[in-house]
Amino acid sequence: MNLSRRNLLAAGSAVGALTVTGAAAATAPAAAAQGKGHRLRTGFERLAEDGYALLDGQRVGIVTNPTGVTRDVRHIVDVMHADDRVNLVAVFGPEHGFRGTAQAGGSEGRYDDPATGLPVYDTYLKNGRPLADIFTASGIDTVVFDIQDVGARFYTYIWTLYDCMEAAQLAGKRVVVLDRPNPMTGRGALGPVLHKEFASFVGRQPIAQAHGMTAAELARLFNGEFLPTPVHLETVLMTGWRRSDFYDATGLPWVPPSPNMPTPDTALVYSGTCLFEGTNLSEGRGTTRPFELLGAAGIDARWAEAANALGLPGVRFREAYFAPTFSKFQGTTVGGVQIHVHDRDVYDPVHTGVALLVTAKRVWSDFAWRSDHNIDRLTGSAQVRAMIDAGAGADEVAAAWASELAAFRDQRRHYLRYR
Repeated sequence: MNLSRRNLLAAGSAVGALTVTGAAAATAPAAAAQGKGHRLRTGFERLAEDGYALLDGQRVGIVTNPTGVTRDVRHIVDVMHADDRVNLVAVFGPEHGFRGTAQAGGSEGRYDDPATGLPVYDTYLKNGRPLADIFTASGIDTVVFDIQDVGARFYTYIWTLYDCMEAAQLAGKRVVVLDRPNPMTGRGALGPVLHKEFASFVGRQPIAQAHGMTAAELARLFNGEFLPTPVHLETVLMTGWRRSDFYDATGLPWVPPSPNMPTPDTALVYSGTCLFEGTNLSEGRGTTRPFELLGAAGIDARWAEAANALGLPGVRFREAYFAPTFSKFQGTTVGGVQIHVHDRDVYDPVHTGVALLVTAKRVWSDFAWRSDHNIDRLTGSAQVRAMIDAGAGADEVAAAWASELAAFRDQRRHYLRYR
């Protein structure tokens, strides 16, 4: 991808003649409005306040889930359906479904929404021409995307966004992304960068494990760097959000983006501890603290002691025992750790996750990777697994991805839209 194309796409909101635009009227004030004292307004709030002008004359389909809510927790599909200024004709559900009833690896299928009567189409694991055909069959002109992300490469909603952008281009549709905050802030990118040969639905393209971007910024990155042919893209940015803001600074209600993401605290640790999905340890699914509780049968206090001995910044580990109600070790009491983040400004979730893998392997003789090498899809290459197996510590592992991370950070900065 050459730099001139990157610069044109990154600056699309300022050049109305480009096929790929950035919704100049909706986004231009956003960066200027950052700063203390500005009440955060989401992309949807700004779209509605503008009378949905960006959607005027369009047959609209929306990709969303339970997180697509207003400040007073009304679902935006219900709000838009009741508003004569919007011609909303279809809903598209991602993993877990539009109304959020499905567990990990599931969706709700095709049905008519009882509340609105709108047809709901299933996008999960659909991409390319099959997804383009769904957009065509639905009769839409514009695909709107509004889902709360959590900031990790392997959280599938950002790849639903990517797949929808690619399919919309194939079907000749426009894409409008309504922005929401990154709950773990947008201060920086962390962790290993995906190698393309390990691409999957938990990582389509080479971005960092914790990308530090919002959905609208990612959409611009995807359009400028990765899509074979750019889609007609519009983004409606937030106002009043700063890159240093954690979710509790936004004043927005938290709706779990998926069944095992109950709080913003979960999102804070997830980009590191989700790596335990690639092992034979429980990642805390089936508990009230998924991804904060980690363990397995036979683990004792030595793991917490080993992890605390590392002196990792901003975090401590408590010896913990729990019995998951589903998933790994269902109904069995296991030992492990609970993660307690005491200074989130210096806490590095990815480095912490790798350090926990290293110490778990050292203190528990039954430690094993999943036989399908899912850990490689999660980390984006075989490097992390191979280095840990060879006895490397967390600092050595992190040093091995440093150059690729630096290159991604340089690429990423062209698409950032908030201070």
